[in-house]
Amino acid sequence: MKMQENYTVNLSRTLLVENPYAQIFYAISVLNGNGRSAGISNVVQVPAVAALPPPSDFRAQVAAEGVVLSWTAVPHASEISGLGYRYRVYRRAEGGNTDTVAGEVPLDASSATLLVDHSFEWEKTYFYRATVVTLIHEEGKPETQFEGDDTPAVKVFAHDVFPPAVPSGLQAVFSGAGQQPFIDLIWAPDTDADLAGYNVFRREAGAEPLKINADLVKTPAFRDTTVAPGNNYVYSVSAVDVRGNESVRSQEASEAVP
Repeated sequence: MKMQENYTVNLSRTLLVENPYAQIFYAISVLNGNGRSAGISNVVQVPAVAALPPPSDFRAQVAAEGVVLSWTAVPHASEISGLGYRYRVYRRAEGGNTDTVAGEVPLDASSATLLVDHSFEWEKTYFYRATVVTLIHEEGKPETQFEGDDTPAVKVFAHDVFPPAVPSGLQAVFSGAGQQPFIDLIWAPDTDADLAGYNVFRREAGAEPLKINADLVKTPAFRDTTVAPGNNYVYSVSAVDVRGNESVRSQEASEAVP
């Protein structure tokens, strides 16, 4: 039966240098009861550079544009040639066992840092955590990366209560010569990824707007065939997403039926 052992080495600051290419080497030797060894294990090496601590005040907030992650920047020493750092944020779905990189942000001098995660799914619960990644660039060799400690994980329920953008550019045009009169409406398409459709509202002078479509309108156009001669109609449009969130109504457009 195989057993896994762990051992923590407490290094003095004198062993950690500012030369990003310096290495510390480790190997293990197992001694029997007579103090004899069959030799050392394979040798592993780690950079002789201290990892930076995780950022503080790590927070997550759900917004219309995504999950907004914020934290207080990590203070770090002046730039050293060949050495770089970046923040890395991980996301894990509740009940899952796989971490996904939600995004990365370079370290800079700003006191507060933001990252917006757009790649999640609404109506699911996630755990986010952040760490600082140290990058070592040595010419002619693959980049070396290692992470420091993580922030405590923060839990977020990505509940969508955010309506789509308000439709714009609404126009109304009457037509009816020699045929049943109607008013055609067109507007600029809404580009929200979760758009389900539109509602169309109509009012006459002194009246409240009433929805005149039975089902959601799937394209940015609508023909109103329930108009009568001698009336002036005022129209507006709202956008609705797949979870039923509805925008406020657009600016109005009016048209008269002769």
